[in-house]
Amino acid sequence: MSTGMEPVEEFRLRAREWIKANLGPLQPWDRTQHCKDDEEELVAVARDRALQRKIFDGGFAGICMPKEYGGLGLSPEHNRAFNEELAGHEYPSRFAVPTFNPCASTILEFCTAEQKAAHLPAILKGDEVWVQLLSEPGGGSDVAGITTAAVREGDHWILNGSKVWTSRAWWADWGIILARTNWDVPKHQGMTVFLVPLRAEGVEIQRIVRLNGESEACQEFFTDVRIPDSDRVGDVDGGWTIGTRWMFHERMGHNSPYVTYPSGLSQSAGHEDSPVAIARKSGKIDDPSARELIGEHRELGVVTRALQGRIADAATKANKDMSAIDRLFRGVASVRRSTIAFELAGSNASVWDEEEEAATDAVGMNFLMRQISCIGGGTTEISRNVVAERILGMPREASGDKGVPFREVPKGPKRA
Repeated sequence: MSTGMEPVEEFRLRAREWIKANLGPLQPWDRTQHCKDDEEELVAVARDRALQRKIFDGGFAGICMPKEYGGLGLSPEHNRAFNEELAGHEYPSRFAVPTFNPCASTILEFCTAEQKAAHLPAILKGDEVWVQLLSEPGGGSDVAGITTAAVREGDHWILNGSKVWTSRAWWADWGIILARTNWDVPKHQGMTVFLVPLRAEGVEIQRIVRLNGESEACQEFFTDVRIPDSDRVGDVDGGWTIGTRWMFHERMGHNSPYVTYPSGLSQSAGHEDSPVAIARKSGKIDDPSARELIGEHRELGVVTRALQGRIADAATKANKDMSAIDRLFRGVASVRRSTIAFELAGSNASVWDEEEEAATDAVGMNFLMRQISCIGGGTTEISRNVVAERILGMPREASGDKGVPFREVPKGPKRA
């Protein structure tokens, strides 16, 4: 029976012609999203907004988004075809994650029609960039342990607290935030989700400088921020139900059907050469052990892409959530690939002079920053728990806070 959709291959050919006519070649900051300074970063942001608008005007934004919110209402197969044709071309990299996923994905699934109409078209046009406000300074990987609080005051909520490790908050427009709204019930039962403008009165954003010198991650401080109840998402104290799906979308990352992202593109903290080029520069290209490492590096990339395709199909066709498997494998594989590049580069990856810097510093820096892939976007430790409990059906590990009102749960180390 016909679905009324444009056939995927016809869509692919139309997308191919449009991409070739309207988009330039892939740029270095599309891959790394790392700029030399704030001025260059803001230029890149403006360029991404313009690119997103160009894709919208061309009729290719929000391929899987409903038509009533500015999308095309097509299938994940259509989105995959577009991403395959996009390979090698520039794209609005700063919109992929977290604006389209998990933010727009969560908005689409849980927001009211009025909220969707207010924000999804603006996202598709490049007018709004979003961030997710989850992690807290004292929370670690326990999302349900949040203490940022929202208290009802008439038709508004008063928000106080802090979030941390928020990518791009210093130039983004909106955030989706999980806040504590009830301290007298167990921790998973007393949270609510809100939409918050990042330029609202009472919001302070501070930058965090990382080891590699970049400072795209931020910490946010909320002091008596007034949020209208119309910007509440879902039921009061029902935030964990939303949060679990929100984190599912987060684990999907660039693999989400809502994301425009060139197929086969990998990102790193800096632009490094291929393992073959690294081995050639270090004089190891004829070393059998080096060739084994090159093969392993390539194999990990192939398996990662194949696994992502399989998990995406399971999510769209069988509604089966295996995103934690993808998140776990990507994190571990990324660490291993950075380690392989470092081993192939040898001493040049640890110490280099100014003339060698452009060619070798990325290998060393990616090695030093490698654990980010196991921390950002939800830790691999949490993904292991999700795989064990929700996919394999193993029992939950013991917890001392189960069924305990959150205000009675210890929030720090015991004092003597």
